[in-house]
Amino acid sequence: MKNKFLFLAKKACAVAGSKKAVDPLILNIKRLSTVADYLVIASGESAPQLNAIVDAIHKTFRDEEGIHPIHRDGWHSDNWCVIDYGGLIVHIMNSSARKLYALEKIWDDAKIVKTD
Repeated sequence: MKNKFLFLAKKACAVAGSKKAVDPLILNIKRLSTVADYLVIASGESAPQLNAIVDAIHKTFRDEEGIHPIHRDGWHSDNWCVIDYGGLIVHIMNSSARKLYALEKIWDDAKIVKTD
């Protein structure tokens, strides 16, 4: 698949949206980083919602795509979880952490990918 990580980024956004994530978005960082091609950033309103979003993405990728994360940090955290799939990094955070760390501003030169 030519755009595997774009496909996965859109799928992660859709799964996050199905769990009522707040403001999910995809950033294309290909030309800005050697770490990944895409970032997905989404927020949850509570620790149970954060965990539900993270678990849903993990299970969907595992069961439907046969993909497991290379690394994950903050699993079942109340604030922020990062899941690394190689060319895709998923950040699920509570609203205050998202505002404090402002990843969208750090990656200001990245293109926002439109989702369907």
